Amino acid sequence: MPRRAPNPNPNPAPATVLGGEHLLRLDAALADTDRLLAAAYPGDAGTRQPVHTVYIPADRCLPGLPADWGTAGLSAVENHGGLPALATLLGLDADLAAAVVPLVDAKLRTEPIEDLRLDFEDGYGLRPDAEEDAHAVRAAAAVAGAVRTGTAPPFVGIRFKSFEAATRARGVRTLDLFLSGLLGSGPLPDGLVLTLPKVSTVDQVEAMAFTCGRLEEAHGLPPGRLRFEVQVETPQLILAANGTVPVAPLIHRGKGRVSGLHYGTYDYSDSLQIAAAHQSMEHPAADYAKAVMQVAAAGTGVRLSDGSTNILPLGTPGEVRSAWALHARLVRRSLERGFYQGWDLHPAQLPTRYLATYSFYREGFDAAAGRLRDYVQKRSGSVLDEPATARALARFVHRGLLCGALTGDEVVRNTGLAGPDLAALAHPHAAAAGTEPASGTNTDAATTTNAATNAPTEKVR
Repeated sequence: MPRRAPNPNPNPAPATVLGGEHLLRLDAALADTDRLLAAAYPGDAGTRQPVHTVYIPADRCLPGLPADWGTAGLSAVENHGGLPALATLLGLDADLAAAVVPLVDAKLRTEPIEDLRLDFEDGYGLRPDAEEDAHAVRAAAAVAGAVRTGTAPPFVGIRFKSFEAATRARGVRTLDLFLSGLLGSGPLPDGLVLTLPKVSTVDQVEAMAFTCGRLEEAHGLPPGRLRFEVQVETPQLILAANGTVPVAPLIHRGKGRVSGLHYGTYDYSDSLQIAAAHQSMEHPAADYAKAVMQVAAAGTGVRLSDGSTNILPLGTPGEVRSAWALHARLVRRSLERGFYQGWDLHPAQLPTRYLATYSFYREGFDAAAGRLRDYVQKRSGSVLDEPATARALARFVHRGLLCGALTGDEVVRNTGLAGPDLAALAHPHAAAAGTEPASGTNTDAATTTNAATNAPTEKVR
């Protein structure tokens, strides 16, 4: 009897039963989902996000204001022992302070303000129309002049009055005058930011999107060039009368124009009748609102900003030190919770903003870099990181690089990843879409993007 030849594949794969026709039906059934995910959830573009926004009344915008704020911030610290003493007050150890202090000193001397908002709202108040008209025109000239001379912050713009009935006409007119004046001096700056305050309904966001479209048509701007931040200052955005959460749909019904959600500490707290002494960025009501904002914005490319503390470093030495410690702690708290931007209201808050921010990234850098290096090189380490964790590690390092807390050389040395490779790992959706995330330090030019397509907008009129 002839011997049977051995089976070359003793464990053949089982036959599949779901073929091409089934996949075609799935593609058809999920086509709307695929389009929604691609259009509405493009992920973060990986461009630079400022670490703060500075608000000043629009009529106080003077040439050289950013440099003046940097000088004032340094002077305030020098009166209390200098940056090393402040680093010690904030609890930084000697090695961390030695690394961070020179970076913060250089920052305050070269780029003390990253994002400047000329305020025509609460910080400005109600003025006669002729006076606000004049200030809107002057603000446009000041911004255009600063851009022309290279002294403008990377991000700059205005906060006009809200679209509530009492202030709507005035807000629209100020916005119109400012943009017309700015465009009369040349192209819009790449880092132009517009802020819509006291939003309470999705309709107000749609009205702002419509207004932006009309302004683009009138000035010959490319569609989508004008974008705006939404200030979350009313509980109606967190929970509407019908039980819905308007902060989520407003992002998608803003037609790709909503660039950020900014939490308004004091208006929101007041709306909930929280006593003035307990109004704070860390109140449980604030944390709830910001958690809702965070979920609503996840994956959309819309960025988040925490609010401010009105406890300023002024008064007696003890009061100044207490205010600095509070501000630095709140900055650190926001960073730990995924809010990478906040508001600053006084020059003396700049040193603690940058000390807290830079120390946050430098404290976590060695561990993150080591885990990234192990992941990229496929080496086993003490932590088994999955792709999602690797992206989070890369984003952490990438943010530290863009804000100036880390240098390109040390990132390459410790992670083995050059800037473009790090950016691609941190923001794979942007890389896959052909939108190059920023790969350098915070000296890179700011890039304006359209959230609906994640594509850079034109930089000309």
